[in-house]
Amino acid sequence: MIKVITFSCKRISKGDLIKCAFALNKTEYNLLIFLLENDKKYTASQISELMRLDRTTIQKAVKDLVGKGLVVRLQRNIRGGGYTFLYAINGKEDIKGKIKRVIHTWCKGVEEAISDL
Repeated sequence: MIKVITFSCKRISKGDLIKCAFALNKTEYNLLIFLLENDKKYTASQISELMRLDRTTIQKAVKDLVGKGLVVRLQRNIRGGGYTFLYAINGKEDIKGKIKRVIHTWCKGVEEAISDL
């Protein structure tokens, strides 16, 4: 169930709040939700198959989510040489904390703007 936050004349869904807080595009948001709901480690190929998206699309989205600190990249060494990367959510509580900090910063900005009236 999607909860809606009402602010003045605007209604904001939880999904819109997450997208806005981290400047996520649709693919990044869907990947983040996938990883939040399936708290496991996946390769880009596994995510690609499960989400039915092109592997390069997943690789770009996961790279951006890693850069934003929402997803972690782990290296798994392969017997006989080589390695593969695994991706997992960076912790639900960490993500919640980041959203709260974004909202707090926004609220401070709004308060300053009102004070400047």
